[in-house]
Amino acid sequence: MHLKNLHLVNFKNYEDSEISLSKGINCFVGNNGAGKTNILDAVHYLSICKSYMNSIDSQNIRFDQAFFMIQGNWIKEDVKVNIHCAVKAGAKKVFRRNKQEYEKLADHIGQFPAVMISPYDKDLISEGSELRRRWMDGIISQFDRKYLQAIQKYSKVLAQRNALLKNMAEHRMFDQESIDVWDEQMIVLGNDIHAKRKEFLAEFIPVFQKHYDAIGTVEEEVHLVYRSQLNEDSFENLIVKNRHKDAQTRYSNAGTHKDDLVFEIKGHSVKKFGSQGQQKSFIIALRLAQYEWLKNHLGVLPVLLLDDIFDKLDHSRVERLMHLVSDNFFGQVLVTDTDAERVQKIFADSNLDFNLFEVNGGSVKELNYVEEK
Repeated sequence: MHLKNLHLVNFKNYEDSEISLSKGINCFVGNNGAGKTNILDAVHYLSICKSYMNSIDSQNIRFDQAFFMIQGNWIKEDVKVNIHCAVKAGAKKVFRRNKQEYEKLADHIGQFPAVMISPYDKDLISEGSELRRRWMDGIISQFDRKYLQAIQKYSKVLAQRNALLKNMAEHRMFDQESIDVWDEQMIVLGNDIHAKRKEFLAEFIPVFQKHYDAIGTVEEEVHLVYRSQLNEDSFENLIVKNRHKDAQTRYSNAGTHKDDLVFEIKGHSVKKFGSQGQQKSFIIALRLAQYEWLKNHLGVLPVLLLDDIFDKLDHSRVERLMHLVSDNFFGQVLVTDTDAERVQKIFADSNLDFNLFEVNGGSVKELNYVEEK
């Protein structure tokens, strides 16, 4: 599976650009702010139906324009599939497959997987639990449609329950029967979500450890600790125990929306005690494990998006990453870098063919083309 070409109209700093891509390695070089990352983000849109960088669709429209459009042709099992994404300010996002609009965006998720490795990934360590839950849910959802539906329904039920709690507090009344209606739905959905997250992590952690050993400088035991209130008690009991607190705080204090992942090296928090090098290895290993997990479960090679990472990694980690590329662990790869000489040397040293593009102020110029083998 690979993306054959990409057409951007009014997307971020691109007025109207078309890019033909190799099914192998594609390198985009240019100064900071030229628009290199925006190309990767456009591919992410065509894969996941949303931006990697900014979840508010309207903020990705080019300045002073009314809409943006991203279009690409995927080749999957030797069949061309056209995917069209359009966002207009104040209107519903439109996603079409071969000119046929999806009834639900969820029907697209997992069809054309992509994995991004970016300097922003450090936020997975430094930011709050919501980001880590979204990361975990995003992986599982690409393979398990029922899980995606469950987390979407849970989010709606939670919002309704919180709105009811707030309304009751404002009117100084409490109606347990009205709350029970939402509790019953939350319990069923939350139990399913909790079970699937545990199942996923049991399979994912050994893959993650393998990649950490490969990308790190020394072998260290790493772990993802799943913290959930449902590990300690049933959801039913938790709901009852938190009734008074829910009424006081006006929101739901128990449930899988409180889950978190604690990242550990040798039994200690990566956030608090991990060195800069350990944190880099941890994040890259997470993404590589994500790639392998999706590859195994979806039966295709996801597109790998490497955003400006060669400047952030030491030589040994770059070397290990290139070893995976040269071993054909990955399929199509899109890379951005500010230094054309550096990126050419990295791939030349690994004896890898690549296409090179120069990006400048929202325009893309192909500098060389490698024939497909």
